[in-house]
Parts: sequence; structure tokens; C-alpha cells
Amino acid sequence: MSEETVAEFNRTKGKMVDDFRAIVTDADDLLQATAKVSGEGFNAARAKFAEKLTSAKTSLAEAERHVVDKAKQAATATDDYVKGNPWTAVGIAAGVGILIGFLVGKR
Repeated sequence: MSEETVAEFNRTKGKMVDDFRAIVTDADDLLQATAKVSGEGFNAARAKFAEKLTSAKTSLAEAERHVVDKAKQAATATDDYVKGNPWTAVGIAAGVGILIGFLVGKR
């Protein structure tokens, strides 16, 4: 992964975490509003919760689209590399297999 991709992932992840924290906070407010406040306060808290939920869903959809796009790019790049360098790819796969076998054998 490039540094730009990692930075974008971290930014998106941070935004999603913030959105979900806000949802939890708003859900708590909603529960408190149902216990203490009249119908008007309940409706305001519910509307705020619905707005945050919609925002979180949008952020999640954008993050998912971004991850899918990056995965497709990585798959295409890997496919191109393997087609262009088949014996190198076989050597790398064999090396990784040996390394995994060695690590599993140590346990």
C-alpha cells in the first residue's frame, strides 16, 4: 500500500469512529430523553439520532467504495506483475510458503 492509501484509510477510519461514537452518544441522549422529557424532547433527540445514523451510513458507504476500489487496483497490479514475472512470483510464493511452514512447525 502506498503512503497516500494508508493515510486515506486512517483518515476515513478516524471519521467513521467519530461518527459511531456520536451515534452512541446520541442513542444515550435518546434514551434519557424518553425517560425525562415530554414527547417534544423525544422527537428532537430521535431526529438528531436519525441524522447521525444517516451520516454514519454515508461515511461507511464511501469507505467501502474506497476500499473496494483500492482492492481492485491492487488485484490488477498483482495480476499484471504475475503475468509479467511468472517465475519470480513462483519463487516468492515458495519462499512465503516455506516461511509459513517454518513458523507453524515451531509451534
